[in-house]
Amino acid sequence: MDGRFAGRVAVVTGGVSGIGEAISRRLVAEGARLAIWDANAAALAQANAQFGTEVHTVHLDLTDADAVAAAATGTAQALGKIDILVTSAGITGPNMPTWDYAVADWKRVMDVNVNALFYCNRAIVPLMQANGYGRIVNIASIAGKEGNPNAVAYSASKAAVIGLTKSLGKELASSEIRVNCVTPAAVRTPLFEQMSQSQIDFMLSKIPIGRFGSVDEVAALVCWLASEEASFSTGAVFDVSGGRATY
Repeated sequence: MDGRFAGRVAVVTGGVSGIGEAISRRLVAEGARLAIWDANAAALAQANAQFGTEVHTVHLDLTDADAVAAAATGTAQALGKIDILVTSAGITGPNMPTWDYAVADWKRVMDVNVNALFYCNRAIVPLMQANGYGRIVNIASIAGKEGNPNAVAYSASKAAVIGLTKSLGKELASSEIRVNCVTPAAVRTPLFEQMSQSQIDFMLSKIPIGRFGSVDEVAALVCWLASEEASFSTGAVFDVSGGRATY
């Protein structure tokens, strides 16, 4: 298939729903061979029909570092290499004041949004180094820059994603591997089902454009960062926030 991702192999975590699905769909439409890593076995089973092509799927717990390492090795063996990593898997956690926030909920959000993302970056970078090329796009959030009230774990976890991206981008700057992150404002996805209506209303009130973003708008930016064109940006944070971002 022709397209800017022809001959490229992309791994998308959380690639069967929400923003991850839109990214997966666009990568395939532009010629990439796709691997999806996800905990949703039922959705993975439908991936070939969903994307209209043969998709390499890995059902795993992304918070298990050994499972992630095995997935990286297995995917590279099955598809020949890994050129692109997009880490889209994540959870919001509950909405409540910091002093009421359960320790177990804090740990779960950090495990999924930070630790799992670290495991994926850590496992795939050596494979990219061996091939002399790579594009990593980590999905953060405007909450990681500005901090959303009543979302302490989510905000802190996404700030950690930004810090990780900046650090790794600098470490790899002398190579042909680029590492960037995207910070969307609220985008209507299945994650909204985990949020209270008051939290959703608060997020909308902060967006000057006056609407939520679309998954396709985020996918467009992510796919540029995943392409060869994004050759002079690394360790950077790209907003897609409807004007909400203040820095």
